[in-house]
Amino acid sequence: MALILSFATFVAAVILVFALWLFFVTETEQEVVRHRIEAVRKAERHGNVSLDLNLLRDEMYSSVPALHRLLMHLPWSNQLQDFVNQAGLKTKAAKILLLSGVIGLSAYLIAGQLYRQFLMQALLGLTFAAIPFLVISWMRHRRLLEFEEHFPESLDLLGRAVRAGHAFTTGMEMVSNESPEPIAGEFRTTFEEQNFGLPLRDALIHLTERVPLVDVRFFVTALLVQKETGGNLAEILDELARVIRDRFRIYREVQVRTAQGRLTATILIALPLVILVVMDVLNPRYAHVLFDDPLGRTILGIAAAMQIVGSLVIWRIVQVKV
Repeated sequence: MALILSFATFVAAVILVFALWLFFVTETEQEVVRHRIEAVRKAERHGNVSLDLNLLRDEMYSSVPALHRLLMHLPWSNQLQDFVNQAGLKTKAAKILLLSGVIGLSAYLIAGQLYRQFLMQALLGLTFAAIPFLVISWMRHRRLLEFEEHFPESLDLLGRAVRAGHAFTTGMEMVSNESPEPIAGEFRTTFEEQNFGLPLRDALIHLTERVPLVDVRFFVTALLVQKETGGNLAEILDELARVIRDRFRIYREVQVRTAQGRLTATILIALPLVILVVMDVLNPRYAHVLFDDPLGRTILGIAAAMQIVGSLVIWRIVQVKV
């Protein structure tokens, strides 16, 4: 048994080191080129460009050929890669999957020393395997929130550029140079797409795909309508910035009114762990039964799973969208 455990630990360590190397390795020149012409590939997919881009369709999801071939046959590979890109990570989806698998496998092996039930081992393995995706989801949420908070200032800058007589595309370049991240990077990508020959309509639609926010959709829709029907573009941008600021004001009021619920959720989530630590300090023999007895470890596993589910439910309740 010790030999099997040692071999499994060695394999997990090797896979972990390999996953970390893949995760932190920089992009090759070929990957950079593919990233820059991805906009043209999307336009061809939508039927807006009639170029022969067979090579571009074979997008590399991983530098490991086996993982690339596997992801090529999975229908959700594009969605996962877009999800990672929206978090601001310059990495491939395969690296996230590999890191998740290593963490889940390590948790499964460690849980095998505490629990004899396969169900509990698999449950803990799957729970820890979801950690990378939860971290990416949090990074994506934070990045989109930062974009949304600074978006009205960028619209004001764009409106002033239009009033000064600059072209709309020149105004986008000014926003990309003077606005903070992540707005600067997204507007720079949009400006470069149309500057390299992609129609402005397609470049703006790609912006809504990279930044899936309602405000960005309003912005692109207003621009497309103004382009077809005419009107004062500067006034449209100013009005849109005002609406976004009013929505954020209402959102902050909702945050204030739901502060008590979020505090209650934090207390309820931390209370079981705090009580367990206090019990272990005051009466170690009483608390160690949960870890020494097989039934106690089963109860701890079930309680941890229920705690996670309850935390997610409470979090969804206190998250009020405006």
